[in-house]
Amino acid sequence: LQDEETRKDYDYMLDHPEEYYRHYYHYYSRRLAPKVDVRIVILVTVCAISVFQFFSWWSSYNEAINYLATVPKYRIQATEIARQQGLLNKTREKGKNRRSKEEIREEEEEIIKDIIKNKIDIKGGYQKPKIYDILLFQILLAPFYLCKYVIWYCWWIYCFSIKGQEYGVEEKLYIIRRYMKMSQSQFDSLEDHQKETFLERQLWIRENYEVYKREQEEELKKKMAMDPRWKRYRRWMKNEGPGRLTFIDD
Repeated sequence: LQDEETRKDYDYMLDHPEEYYRHYYHYYSRRLAPKVDVRIVILVTVCAISVFQFFSWWSSYNEAINYLATVPKYRIQATEIARQQGLLNKTREKGKNRRSKEEIREEEEEIIKDIIKNKIDIKGGYQKPKIYDILLFQILLAPFYLCKYVIWYCWWIYCFSIKGQEYGVEEKLYIIRRYMKMSQSQFDSLEDHQKETFLERQLWIRENYEVYKREQEEELKKKMAMDPRWKRYRRWMKNEGPGRLTFIDD
């Protein structure tokens, strides 16, 4: 009874002995209550998720770099740049600094990967991770992002709904991305010629986008109809199918 709250519960029990279920509840709720501050638990959980996110993104980014280093198109370009900068000549030193072929090959590989990192802008899920994209910073910067969005939304309403200005290229692409229900990283990963096609077809206009969407759906159906794997799957669904019931006479 050293705690003030438990003393109050004890006094209440003496005054109301008939409410034994309530007394049991308060006793066990205090006995089994966690001793650690919930805020600390939440903070540690968010930090752990953020660390996992960051290292997971770095792993994906390195996988993308390792893959691009095996693609002849990018490897040849990176090797040519390394030769022009004299980086490959440094790995073939003679005399006391002479190294084994394996060490030279590994160093040349690292040089090529570094050039690919600097020259190629990888977008989408394999892009270079940024510390501001992890969960911890997203939570801390949430008020800033909210204020930024409110200001941007007011500016959009004022410019295009009230003043009736024409959309710029960025605004048109934004509307197209919203119609396609794509995130910013997904849309950025598209090729430039695809975005130019979107603008040429004026897909920021809803009617034009609906036509484009139907065309893409029809094209997808045709590809699936001609795909041998899809044909086999349709035959299997028709002849066998999951959960097909057969009745056999005894």
